[in-house]
Amino acid sequence: MSEHDVVIRGGRIIDPETGFDAVGDVAITGGRIDAVIPGGSTGLHGREEWDATGQVVAPGFIDLHSHCADPASRRLQVCDGVTTALELEAGMLDMSGAYARMAEHGSPNNFGYSASWALARMSVCGIDVSAGLPAFLANIGAPAWHRELSDRERGRMLEMLRRELDDGALGIGVLLGYCRETPGVEYLEVAGLAAETASPTYTHVRDLGRPDSGLLGAIEVVAAALDSGAHMHLCHINSTSVRAVDRVHALLDEARRDGLRVTTEAYPYGSGATGIGAQFLDPAELAASGRSPSDVVYLATNERIATAERLVELRAQDPGGLAIVEFLREESPDDLGYLTRALLHDDTAVASDAMPLSPGDPARDVGWPVPASVTTHPRTAGTFARILRWYVRELQILDLTEAVRRCTLVPAQILEAVSSDMRRKGRVQAGADADLVIFDPQTVTDRATYSSPVEPSTGFSYVVVNGTPVVKGGTLQLNALPGLPVRGGR
Repeated sequence: MSEHDVVIRGGRIIDPETGFDAVGDVAITGGRIDAVIPGGSTGLHGREEWDATGQVVAPGFIDLHSHCADPASRRLQVCDGVTTALELEAGMLDMSGAYARMAEHGSPNNFGYSASWALARMSVCGIDVSAGLPAFLANIGAPAWHRELSDRERGRMLEMLRRELDDGALGIGVLLGYCRETPGVEYLEVAGLAAETASPTYTHVRDLGRPDSGLLGAIEVVAAALDSGAHMHLCHINSTSVRAVDRVHALLDEARRDGLRVTTEAYPYGSGATGIGAQFLDPAELAASGRSPSDVVYLATNERIATAERLVELRAQDPGGLAIVEFLREESPDDLGYLTRALLHDDTAVASDAMPLSPGDPARDVGWPVPASVTTHPRTAGTFARILRWYVRELQILDLTEAVRRCTLVPAQILEAVSSDMRRKGRVQAGADADLVIFDPQTVTDRATYSSPVEPSTGFSYVVVNGTPVVKGGTLQLNALPGLPVRGGR
């Protein structure tokens, strides 16, 4: 009789691909799922056996949009059920180096990167981007890259992106909203490269400093899909579409009916976070888009900006300093409706846009629990548990099985064409990767708030990555670093 590494007994097993939803047992050996037995079976024996009675056994959550590189922020995501956290919107350059550094330091969850259009563009403009995301944030408003590129520079940039795709990038991340000066032809060329290499793009749509920027930005993405045939993914549709989200959805529905591959994601918060030096946080741009400096909170001091003059001062002093930006008021029924519809539209993936810690350093471990002096956006720690607590249990507008699907299978399927690794994730089936979450649907909850943003989620009794528990019996296993790279394959 064979003995498995682990047998999970008596849980409600949800496999979103097959629709399997029944109480049973799951066997794990060597980082893969060996068997899923409905009703349980005395024929399964494990060196370890976990009782999941009254709990849900589901695929581990896949976050397509995480800017977390340091150990503490990735631990916060693990406590939120995230077994795979990918940097796709901003991306990276030097794929070999990025993957090697994360593997050397170790990660509690799986990791992967897109090729960064913004960093490539900065590089050809003479900016040192070797530090990755911190370099982008530090130069977010630098005039050097806020200009039209020459034909030669565009060619160099596209060749850089092509090399990164050849080296395992999961597509191309396009922070178009941070460089309004980018000509439309450049974006079409990037989309053309994506189509040629069968790679997705992940776009933060262009912000034009007006209330309907989200709609116009989405139109540009759809036009690029139509022109190139590339798979175009719209990042955080809630924060860029805002109150135009219904019209954006209508546009995307029409594009899909016409056979275009256009996918989306959203997170369940009415505020975003970015570097305070971002072009669209200029006081005049805020006013043109219907916002004011008081909609911005500078995280380093937790200061809500009182005047345009103070905002200008902070943007000059610390352009890469993180700021929270309110775009919808969650206490408003109308705004809550926009936020909810952004997430509930067909096949929208849940993605956190998890942010680095502030103050932070990707190479530094601030320890555990995360000190209260460290801050971030609460979505870093709470996005997925918030879906289960707020949308499923309290608002009752999302069925548990559908919530699980949007956190697991939907993001896996967005990436399957570019990464064979993702064909084994987002499922509870024999042969799938043993990336699993076990949680109590009645108690799972987010605890991160805007005033206490680094409080880890609770209610997950186990979070398993490649067969290794990183949360066990509800306790984070600090030394468990089983995360593996998720790479693109061409």
